[in-house]
Amino acid sequence: MSVRYISTRGGVAPLSFSQAVMMGLATDGGLLLPETIPQVEAARLTQWATLPFAELAVEIIRLFASEADLPTADLRTLCHRSFAGFARPEVTPLVQVGGRRILELFHGPTLAFKDVALQLLGNLFEYFLARDGGFLTVLGATSGDTGSAAIHGMRGRAGIHIFILHPHQRVSPVQERQMTTVLDANVHNVAIRGSFDDGQRIVKNLFNDLAFREQYQLGAINSINWARILAQTVYYFFAWGQLSAGNPHRRVSFSVPTGNFGDIFAGYLAYRMGLPVERLILATNRNDILTRFFQEGLYGTGQVQPTLSPSMDIQRASNFERYLYYLLDEEAAQVTRLMAELEETGRIVVAQSKREAAAALFVARAVSEEETLEQMRSFYQSTGYVLDPHTAVGVKAAEAYPDAICLATAHPAKFGAAVCQAIGHEPEVPPAFLGLLDRPSRCAVLAADTDEIKKHIVATLA
Repeated sequence: MSVRYISTRGGVAPLSFSQAVMMGLATDGGLLLPETIPQVEAARLTQWATLPFAELAVEIIRLFASEADLPTADLRTLCHRSFAGFARPEVTPLVQVGGRRILELFHGPTLAFKDVALQLLGNLFEYFLARDGGFLTVLGATSGDTGSAAIHGMRGRAGIHIFILHPHQRVSPVQERQMTTVLDANVHNVAIRGSFDDGQRIVKNLFNDLAFREQYQLGAINSINWARILAQTVYYFFAWGQLSAGNPHRRVSFSVPTGNFGDIFAGYLAYRMGLPVERLILATNRNDILTRFFQEGLYGTGQVQPTLSPSMDIQRASNFERYLYYLLDEEAAQVTRLMAELEETGRIVVAQSKREAAAALFVARAVSEEETLEQMRSFYQSTGYVLDPHTAVGVKAAEAYPDAICLATAHPAKFGAAVCQAIGHEPEVPPAFLGLLDRPSRCAVLAADTDEIKKHIVATLA
């Protein structure tokens, strides 16, 4: 089976899986997607329901990569290596807490859901570089968790240098130290004087500078990279398998705290593949651009508002373009027109019929700061279970859906101040964090300016 990848904007010749992974952002400025989405029939779903996480990952990813491009035996080795370091054998355990189902995605090396994808992506990068030769300059922006997960996935790897931009003093102290205390020679942290959206804009500008991109072989680790979406899709199938006992007709809903639309798009991909999803509950904080789109059909950017859930403090969700492509019936010209309109005016509007089509699957809710704290407090008082503020946003948004699985995206110790504000004391500190704030660190602080960042990359690599 040959799976080829195309751009949401239609300007890229079909690519193999390995080419798509190494390219990251399409050269026409769009995002890469498979030409067709593989379909999973009921019998296969039933078979998958009992698989361990790493084996399930093999089964799903092999549908999206040809045997010639990524042999199954090699894929199996990469998947088992990627998930061997997780603290729980299930990798992403589904737990029952009171009357609520929680999918714990924080048992990886940096205690955030991004580890699931970025441990695998680091191994894929290294595998393709060893096989095909060359080098890679990984470039990404983070609102908190992506950066540390990417750094821990790439540190010390041959042929790779990684540059991570984070908004200066706008991530939690633990998130910052998880990045800046990694002193491997191939790891380069940059704090920009601006927001995550500024960092994302700079990254996109540098990827769209095709001469610079080619000279320095830029690679993407943000969720614009297709391999990240694919890896995150695995835990939707895995959670369904734990709950369904293999009944292919057992439908389930998921509540997903999201800022960049990557995690919930992975759930949408699972749905398109055939996972029996009832609802995808999209949960945002007061940076509610995605909520407004699904409620009103208007996607309009605004000023980023700092919140207790900083990883969701985003007003420009890069993965939204992938969903837009499907909502617009896979018409690349329409996507291109609307994305140009977004650049010019800061807003796009879709027809009422499209909004109704989206509402058939998605329910969206924005959660206030007060609601977030109250959810953390009441959940702890009733169950003894500590929610991090992002997970609390998802649990609150799922209030009307008691059977929904809520994705727990980070360990509460990453957001100790918010937890203390909610429940009156800090959460238990996991072993990985002991002494973290006292370790030596390394980070450049620069203006949120594309040329400044470009000069810094050039000078560092020289």
